[in-house]
Amino acid sequence: MKKLLQADKAYDILRERVISAHYPPGSTVPEPELADDLGMSRTPLREALVRLEHDGLIELIPRRGMRVKELSARDISEISELLACLECEAAERLASRKLSAEELGRLDAAIAAMDEALEADDMAKWSQADFQFHRLLIELHTNRHLVEVALGYLEKAHRFRLLAAPFRARPVYSNVNHAAVVEAIRRGDPQSAVDIHRAHKRRWTRELNDLMPKFGVERG
Repeated sequence: MKKLLQADKAYDILRERVISAHYPPGSTVPEPELADDLGMSRTPLREALVRLEHDGLIELIPRRGMRVKELSARDISEISELLACLECEAAERLASRKLSAEELGRLDAAIAAMDEALEADDMAKWSQADFQFHRLLIELHTNRHLVEVALGYLEKAHRFRLLAAPFRARPVYSNVNHAAVVEAIRRGDPQSAVDIHRAHKRRWTRELNDLMPKFGVERG
């Protein structure tokens, strides 16, 4: 049981470090260094590394450690395209059912956190608040299988969104569009919720395509 708990702990820590670019794409980290850093033996560490490789985040290097997989333009494009479909479905579903005051309050709070971060010109805080908004949009969907799949891709998207963040213009349009989606959900207007969110995702796709060379990914 102890080894299992340690493996879960190692997995959570290393996954967060890969997604947040603490370990940049293409970097190699030796196994002994990882074990020392996490304060655990190599057995639970290796279990965690196998899971991360299965997630498509790293490559295992026999007797050496892990190598963080690099991002390709195709990966970024395909993940963005799939996530846009899943998020638009979520926006439509939320607008089609009457959300509780508590659920709407959580969406409003997420928008407020984005506004506050943008006002402070804190892109790191804004990126985290934006991620939480998208996560909440998905989590409020009632299809648990869609939620599971979408959250996995959202975390992968968060990885390249963080790499792009330093090169973005102030994302005022994101805050405005997200607030408009929430208002469409509040008034029970599924078509507007989908149209607004789809337009937002298309604009972000164009922006991301222009930003890729700036954070080390050549456009395909």
